[in-house]
Amino acid sequence: MSRTDPHVHVPHDAVQAGAGFRNVIVSLLGLVPDAPSVVTTGCGLQVPYAMTSARPESVTCLPCREHAHREHLRYADQVERLSRVPGAPVTGAQAAEAARWARDRAGRFSG
Repeated sequence: MSRTDPHVHVPHDAVQAGAGFRNVIVSLLGLVPDAPSVVTTGCGLQVPYAMTSARPESVTCLPCREHAHREHLRYADQVERLSRVPGAPVTGAQAAEAARWARDRAGRFSG
């Protein structure tokens, strides 16, 4: 972990980062997960959690931005494939909405 790194990174699990994901966990389990003090980033560094962001506009590390872009596109593809499986837990419309969100977010990381 470098204390001189001025960049804001994205956590390696970019799609699961942020308040939205934490809110889902809270609503499902009724527990608030602790935020880690140090996380592995999309570029492979370990940095303090406070030096990461799930907001595309805040991430200044270019390799992390590229990582988050790829991860959101991969997530969109997975959700669409999942919706086509018989007995899928999501409808086609729900999957299309989630994929649209992920592709929009991916675009914000690449722009």
